[in-house]
Amino acid sequence: MRDKIDIQSNDNALFITSQCNNRCVMCCQPPLRHNDFDGYFIKNKALIDSAPKNLPSIGITGGEPTLLGNRLLDLIQYIREKLPDTEIHLLTNGRAFADNKAYARKLAEYGDDKIMLGIPLHSDCSIEHDAMTQVKGSFDETMLGLYNLDRYGVSIELRVVITKMNYQRLPKIPNFIYRNLPFVEYISLMGLEYTGYTIKNHNAVWIDPLDYQSELEIAVKELNNWQMNVSVFNLSRCVLPKTLWPFAQKSISDWKNVYAECCQVCQEQSECCGLFATSKIQSRGIKPIIDEIGQK
Repeated sequence: MRDKIDIQSNDNALFITSQCNNRCVMCCQPPLRHNDFDGYFIKNKALIDSAPKNLPSIGITGGEPTLLGNRLLDLIQYIREKLPDTEIHLLTNGRAFADNKAYARKLAEYGDDKIMLGIPLHSDCSIEHDAMTQVKGSFDETMLGLYNLDRYGVSIELRVVITKMNYQRLPKIPNFIYRNLPFVEYISLMGLEYTGYTIKNHNAVWIDPLDYQSELEIAVKELNNWQMNVSVFNLSRCVLPKTLWPFAQKSISDWKNVYAECCQVCQEQSECCGLFATSKIQSRGIKPIIDEIGQK
């Protein structure tokens, strides 16, 4: 994470804890168990104080930010006081809102219509989702959390990180979202960052993006046909079929974004998200895109 706010950056985020109540098999930021709330809280208030007043957006991430309880609300309120026009994007697993409607209501009040929650749903199947979080019952808690957040009008981005464990269910996810979560504002289908627990759990989670493009294409097209706002994140254009290029976002945080040497001659580089510098493995499909006229 950055140690200062940079208005030119695409990733200004406050890292507020390394603790988490999930143990996701593909977590890129493996959680720690010690209490680190106070140190990060002081540092983040200083970052907020130093931020330019016209900062478009700021993220809150971890670990699991809701483990701070009401102190998370205090931090959000502090952002609202210091940066009243800045949008807040909070990454959370959503479980804290399952049996605490008051917490969801307070979050909506403190966020003041300028907050969006990015919440992962790893599958339409509870068994599969729980296998990926390694917490039994996490699917049900996340779903209840989503409903309680919608009750108070909190904007939601639903995230699906694609792995070997869930890619075969991609074609089923659109129907599940359309029928059960029609209120979500954005749906992000995300390529895997090969670091953290992904390395440890390589055999269970790693799949080359080239090997799930047919499933991904079905999911994206169906969500789009139902007029749901769907995007593809963290996947380079050269591994995607051209039909998915309009949905692909330049998503990788600039501080860990790189391009391979072969990308320098690619005609799509300016529109491509590039690669994770943190990833120890890249797709076998990484290659420059050069049309026939441009070929020598």
